[in-house]
Amino acid sequence: MKELKIFGVITFFTLVTYWGVEPLAHSIFHPHVEPADFQFKDLEAITTTTNSDVAKGKELTSQNCIGCHSINNEGISAQVDKQTAIDNYGVFPPDLSTAGLIYESNYLANFIKHPVKAGKLEHKYDGVNKFYIMPDYSWMSNEDIHSMVAYFKSIAPTKLTNKEVFIDACGRCHNMKYDKVKADSDVTKVMGSTPPDLSMIIRSRGEHYLETFINDPQKHLKGTAMLRIGLNESAQKQVIKYLEEIGDSKKAEREAIAPYVLGFLGFMIFVSLLWKREVWSEVK
Repeated sequence: MKELKIFGVITFFTLVTYWGVEPLAHSIFHPHVEPADFQFKDLEAITTTTNSDVAKGKELTSQNCIGCHSINNEGISAQVDKQTAIDNYGVFPPDLSTAGLIYESNYLANFIKHPVKAGKLEHKYDGVNKFYIMPDYSWMSNEDIHSMVAYFKSIAPTKLTNKEVFIDACGRCHNMKYDKVKADSDVTKVMGSTPPDLSMIIRSRGEHYLETFINDPQKHLKGTAMLRIGLNESAQKQVIKYLEEIGDSKKAEREAIAPYVLGFLGFMIFVSLLWKREVWSEVK
């Protein structure tokens, strides 16, 4: 009976800590943030009354984008060479081959129209004292922007590996040293700080944190230099899956063995109780 009382007291304080103190501490260190928004409701809904014209989108892209950007799956190289781009902009602008697959369509339209606003970087680039490396195209009509997005979607591959999505979405800024993925070293100069290596981010932050952080970094780090990437839900899941594959490769194995470990512990508890009863029976 005495042992049961001790067990009851321990259980009571454990539950008070788990359901009382721990949630309070968690709410202080990890304030609640809204769930990931893959519709990007804060952005303008760029709509059009006409069907998107892919051919026109290709022409507009040729006129306005390939001066800086390559589109490798179309065999199009940027008109500016890499060193000149680095000298002028600080970085070599990314290839646009997969943009139509990994980015949410309305976000992509808004990014073309106003990249600073879409990326939530107004605190860093005010358009007066400091300018973002990509100009906005707010002078374009919604129909034209829609046509460009339609073009990007028409040329995008139908499928990418998790690693390929990570490289296109995150690999320009972040290293993944455990998988030998190296970031563009010139990005550091533009960002003003060195973006962290992400090899173990899944272990240190967890999947839930990454779901909201990737979708909108400002929710967790107000004023961070990291822009809102604008991935669609499928692409973001692939990024997180890749982070898990590299940083927590034993997760499946660990989860598979867990029932056996718990079963063994339960068996040992049972054996211990039998042993205790045997020992105390002799004392009596």
